Amino acid sequence: MRGIGEAARASGLSVSALRFYDGAGVLVPAEVDPATGYRRYTDEQVRAARLIAGLRRVGMPVAEIARAVHDLGDPEAVRRRLDRHRHRLEDGLADAKRELLRVHALLDLEENLMTRITLPAAALAATLDAVRFAAPAGTDGPVPAGVHAETDGMTLTLVATDRYRLAAAKAAASIEGPPARAFLPLTFVDQVRAVRTGQVTLDLTAEAAKAETADGVVETKPLPFEFPDFRRLLPPGDQRKQITVDTAVLREAVAAAPATMREHEGTAYEISVLGIDPAGSVRLVAEGEWAADAASHVAVRREFLLEALDAGAAGQLVLELDGPIKPLAFRVPGDDSRFSILMPVRH
Repeated sequence: MRGIGEAARASGLSVSALRFYDGAGVLVPAEVDPATGYRRYTDEQVRAARLIAGLRRVGMPVAEIARAVHDLGDPEAVRRRLDRHRHRLEDGLADAKRELLRVHALLDLEENLMTRITLPAAALAATLDAVRFAAPAGTDGPVPAGVHAETDGMTLTLVATDRYRLAAAKAAASIEGPPARAFLPLTFVDQVRAVRTGQVTLDLTAEAAKAETADGVVETKPLPFEFPDFRRLLPPGDQRKQITVDTAVLREAVAAAPATMREHEGTAYEISVLGIDPAGSVRLVAEGEWAADAASHVAVRREFLLEALDAGAAGQLVLELDGPIKPLAFRVPGDDSRFSILMPVRH
């Protein structure tokens, strides 16, 4: 029999550690003097203490150490426990390496004022599809041909406008680095939008934008354009008349309706006039009916209306009307992540 001091020296555990494992029920001494409380250990228990010391050094939990001590008479069972613990350590080390690499990347992003946005290519393409129609067709207007991108928390917001219409859509993403705002050229946008598989990583700075996709790397320089605060253009939906429409039915009606021509600044275009019928549904208003109830009508460019319906959700859309001089808005029912508006025209 060995006293606790000798057992400590022989096993590599401290006296306090032996007392701890006694209290935890992992290694209870063979004898305890009832008068002095002095503990004594057998040679077999010293062997168990050596096992405990080794397992403790590799970070095995106390409960697992207790089971290993219990299985000491079955070396194969102990070896299996050791193997399972080694696998846990290896997995934990791999996780730690990945996290350290992520932290290093985050430090690099912060140092270079770069924002990294990662999301599925299909999700990014769908979000771009929802706004692309509202981007300017040429480069000679007051708004450059591009799409505005900005980050907020774990959300990427994309917005496009040509002054006559505006579309905004959001996508959930993994975002690292500081909040970002960039106006991306349409050439870059369309290259990224064409990729529908795999993941996309967007790196944004004030001077550069880069997209890594399954098809390769696309790089550009953001346009020097300060995008307006689009959120101020549309009042909350509960302050406007909201009507749910069947997207396909309305589109078919608009496409089949007789054209009404208008001209502005030398440009000829067709218009469509939408109104609210007595039943509270949206209808196309014929030219001769405009004067009957002008307050419930809104006229918009027919081409823009068709494109907005095509970019909207399949099935249903919520239209928001607020008279002839307020924008006509489109929302997806139950989804605040996207909307579009068309500016009215004189009718």
